[in-house]
Amino acid sequence: MIRIMDLGLVLSGGGVRGIAHIGAIKAMEEMDIYPTHIAGTSAGAIVGALYAEGYSCEKILEFFKKVDLFTFGTYALKKPGFFDSDKLFDIFKKYIAHDTFEGLKMNLFITGTNILEGTPKIFHKGPLIRAILASAAYPGVFTPVKVDGQYYVDGGVLNNFPVDAIQKHCKTIIGVYVNPFEKLEISDLKHSYNVMDRALQIKMKDGLSSKFNACDLLICPATLVNYGTFSFKNADKIYELGYKSAKEALGSNKGLLLTNKV
Repeated sequence: MIRIMDLGLVLSGGGVRGIAHIGAIKAMEEMDIYPTHIAGTSAGAIVGALYAEGYSCEKILEFFKKVDLFTFGTYALKKPGFFDSDKLFDIFKKYIAHDTFEGLKMNLFITGTNILEGTPKIFHKGPLIRAILASAAYPGVFTPVKVDGQYYVDGGVLNNFPVDAIQKHCKTIIGVYVNPFEKLEISDLKHSYNVMDRALQIKMKDGLSSKFNACDLLICPATLVNYGTFSFKNADKIYELGYKSAKEALGSNKGLLLTNKV
């Protein structure tokens, strides 16, 4: 059994592509690799929180397939967004009843973006669910989330790959990035949300090289470029892509995994 002291796991945002994180974690578990610290943004924050709470990969995948975030009941009324983030609180409360970072089984760090001040935020203590909702509040789609008197949206706007949140705590870091970038044709931008998503992806490219270099192992399933941010119909395929990509990367880096072994 491989146990690595102070092992960090970084999970990027990426909407539905974040389901690949679950597959990657499953591959890690099969090699008896378990993180002590998790840093997540948006979808990565949701996966990271559920995993840190103790849910199995199967249960986390079931969450994404079962919980419909885009229902009539979550429509926003007189708020800046199509769906009301506050209406999702009770859904997450059913899965994480204690609603605290301190109640988790692993150290968790979640990023958010202060929409009024234009500054990044890392949540790591106190109330948990509103931090998750803030991190996953995709601009224009979900309403901003109020936390301690401030309003936050998707952490990916300013920090989509928060390796910096756990660097000082970890000897070894594995990163999973689910936003592969490639040139598009104008015909690929069929809807307004495609344009919005593309613009955010371009912004998220800033500073990625140095963040990738800070990881001892990076998992980035290239074929995820074929999958959209909001479509859940390919959940199982995305999970498998994350699993296979992680399995390959982990199998090719067995030497790394022996570093800092307990």
